[in-house]
Amino acid sequence: MQKSFWEVGHKPTLFSAFFYFDLSFMVWVMLGPLAVQIAADLQLNPAQKGLMVATPVLTGALLRIVMGVLVDQLKPKKAGLIGQVIVIAALLTAWLHGIHSYQQALLLGMFLGFAGAAFAVALPLASRWYPPEHQGTALGIAGAGNSGTALAALFAPGLAVAFGWSNVFGLALIPLLIALVVYTVFAKDAPDTPAAKSLSQYLAVLKDHDAWWFMFFYSVTFGGFVGMASSLTLYFHDQYGLDPVHAGYFTAACVFAGSLVRPFGGLLADRMGGIRTLSAMYVLAAIFLFTLSVGMHTQLAGLAVVVLAMAALGMGNGAVFQLVPQRFRREIGVMTGLVGMAGGVGGFYLASSLGYSKQLTGSYQVGLAVFAGLAMLALVGLSRVKHRWRTTWGAASVTRAKI
Repeated sequence: MQKSFWEVGHKPTLFSAFFYFDLSFMVWVMLGPLAVQIAADLQLNPAQKGLMVATPVLTGALLRIVMGVLVDQLKPKKAGLIGQVIVIAALLTAWLHGIHSYQQALLLGMFLGFAGAAFAVALPLASRWYPPEHQGTALGIAGAGNSGTALAALFAPGLAVAFGWSNVFGLALIPLLIALVVYTVFAKDAPDTPAAKSLSQYLAVLKDHDAWWFMFFYSVTFGGFVGMASSLTLYFHDQYGLDPVHAGYFTAACVFAGSLVRPFGGLLADRMGGIRTLSAMYVLAAIFLFTLSVGMHTQLAGLAVVVLAMAALGMGNGAVFQLVPQRFRREIGVMTGLVGMAGGVGGFYLASSLGYSKQLTGSYQVGLAVFAGLAMLALVGLSRVKHRWRTTWGAASVTRAKI
């Protein structure tokens, strides 16, 4: 008899993974909410601002592969401890010595990528405790750590006004150290841990076409989410003339919308099927992103459209990771790293393209419209593979989960 979600798994690990993921994402995108103040002091142009906020996203994407390998070799808990220590050391150095140039800001962004790589640790840490029929819900809860990006937008600009943006790096160390203690005490590796794989086995995963499809699908959903989260403070500041603090509040509202609905995306995928849920989310995301590219004349209308776009992307994130463990359960560590990397690359593309769009055309219209087109392209791709998925690894004779 199928047990309810709350009767299985390991709740301390699930919520420790969420807390670690949440605060890691908070510092991962920290340069975005601080970008208006940093750019003013360092005299950055729009393209430089776009690249600065996109750098942690790119390095976080690439480091997810590294962390995915460490998850399989060292187990998730130890891999997470290593990543947390590196991020804490980088922020401590930035706080004590300061950031005095564009190059130093980029260097800090590179080290903050280790925080973004928390994705490749937190999801396998939680996933391995849960059976297939509860994967969407479990990974939706752990993945709701995306909400940390909202914490950065909500508090970082105001703290920068009060104490100076350089001191925000030091203040961020307080919650990070608390998260480190909670993670160390409560998180546990699941007893059903796959054996470590050789390099050839990792490369073998890339020979599977489904791995590339999942990477593309997540590059749109998560890439759209994190790319927007990194850029929205600049967007609301440039588009509507909001000061950094109020632009941060607007950004926080949008990111909360995208983060808090991620578990519902996973839950909906568990009940209706991941393919059906993801297809609907691509349609909605494309509509709202294209609407935003046309331009909203008032700040409240712009806020409403961005909230809807972020909600669609957030639910899409949950739907993708309802499907991944069904197809690659034994390779979930490396697949989380690969798929997460692709999501980060999508976020880097969106954040940097918005900066270049602003630099070259004076508006964000082109960057937003192109990404809306990518959402529709992902929908076409999903339509091509859905029949094969439902009749092979997603067949009722293979899994009880709805595909």
